[in-house]
Amino acid sequence: MCQILKMAKSTYYYQTNNCFKYNVNNYEEEVISAFNKSRKIKAVLMRKDIILSRRKIRFLMIKNNLVSKYTKLKYHNHKKMVNNDQISNVLNRQFNNKKPNEVVVSDLTYVQVGGK
Repeated sequence: MCQILKMAKSTYYYQTNNCFKYNVNNYEEEVISAFNKSRKIKAVLMRKDIILSRRKIRFLMIKNNLVSKYTKLKYHNHKKMVNNDQISNVLNRQFNNKKPNEVVVSDLTYVQVGGK
């Protein structure tokens, strides 16, 4: 890339190492006030022309012990329908058939339906 732009590698590395890096802690009070005002912290900060990623906002929230109501996991017990119906034993384990394909026995977990 440096060859195409006709720029020395040292210039590129100088610029990348000395570029302006903002300190996240400068926005700590802004994040706290936005948290107290609204649930949408990122939107409140964007209205103030402060651009922080959600990860940096989350870092500041953890640092200040701010817990959103939506981040708490809740366990909901769901009853699942299981096929435990008692099926009558029609063959009574007598698999000696007289004609081909008279009795077909299979495990339904291995039967493909619709390519699945």
